[in-house]
Amino acid sequence: MKLQRKNRLRATALGALAVSGALVLTACGSDNNSGDTSGDGGQTKAAANVKCDGAKGQLRASGSSAQKNAMDLWIKNYMASCSGVEINYNASSSGEGIVAFNQGTVGFAGSDSALKPEEVADSKKTCKSGQGINLPMVGGPIAIGFHLDGVDSLTLDAPTLAKIFDTKIKKWNDEAIAKLNPGAKLPDKAIQPFHRSEDSGTTQNLGKYLAATAPSDWKYEPEKKWPAPGGQGATASSGVATQVKQVDGSIGYFELSYATSQKITTVDINTGGATPVKASSETASKAIAAAKIKGTGKDLALDLDYTTKADGAYPIVLVTYEVVCDSGNKADTLGTVKSFLTYTASADGQKLLTDAGYAPIPEAINAKVRETVSGLS
Repeated sequence: MKLQRKNRLRATALGALAVSGALVLTACGSDNNSGDTSGDGGQTKAAANVKCDGAKGQLRASGSSAQKNAMDLWIKNYMASCSGVEINYNASSSGEGIVAFNQGTVGFAGSDSALKPEEVADSKKTCKSGQGINLPMVGGPIAIGFHLDGVDSLTLDAPTLAKIFDTKIKKWNDEAIAKLNPGAKLPDKAIQPFHRSEDSGTTQNLGKYLAATAPSDWKYEPEKKWPAPGGQGATASSGVATQVKQVDGSIGYFELSYATSQKITTVDINTGGATPVKASSETASKAIAAAKIKGTGKDLALDLDYTTKADGAYPIVLVTYEVVCDSGNKADTLGTVKSFLTYTASADGQKLLTDAGYAPIPEAINAKVRETVSGLS
């Protein structure tokens, strides 16, 4: 009996020691705000400087699918640092995001195009004491991806691209394409262009590029809805990328991160500069760095130069804006909106973009973004 009692006491002591050890490990772990449970320390290290002041509860946002991969990284890091806060971003489309914002169902929206005057007017119903403003947060190239068996590289210019997406050039061995790619073995194969089926800021930015650089061949107004006849539609950037990946003879447009993740070959653009330019974070940054702020007041909408011929500047770029109320934000989400957007606009947040295939917003502009976010009310 004495031996049994002694063994029971020993087991109890060991159990208590195990629990105590587990609590110590848990307490030590709680001091680490990186949330690094996946081994990708470079990403979660950025979250260490997140300021969670005022953040609470759930924040819903929606819009641009162009920034989905950036949002995924940001949200993962932010939520690892701010316990008890949940952010849900629905990567639908720029158009749907603006509608949701103006209906008051989301705390902020992502859009690859700045608000139109009528959208600003609608926003005043939701913002009450203010209006919707544009905060540039994500930059990057719109890659032209293609899938053509036997062809590993391709150069196109704006007029040729315009004719392809307008279904005026129908075969891959067309004279215009062959002239830009001497020595390439271009097949006598039908071109299958894919475009976004829903309203999209990516579509609008591609349209701005084509209208500015090939006005004789692209006569459509740059709108979020795909304007040209022919071609096939697919939902979101991910849908267009998936179709291009699968279909031989296809071509489409999407953010570089989708081309990178699905290993899709992209077109080099002949801008009239010294050499054709590849789509990359660096070449897009060179083009975005020349952007000017055209918004007034707290609005930071940018004016991009799609016609640039600067060496090493990739001209088909977009900037995704986070659309927020300058004042009149909902009290239950304001703190989280300010905390999260302060992180995304921080040096740490922006550093994540390059590795994900995006381009950081130039610091001179980004500093104004941070200042504006701090003053949201």
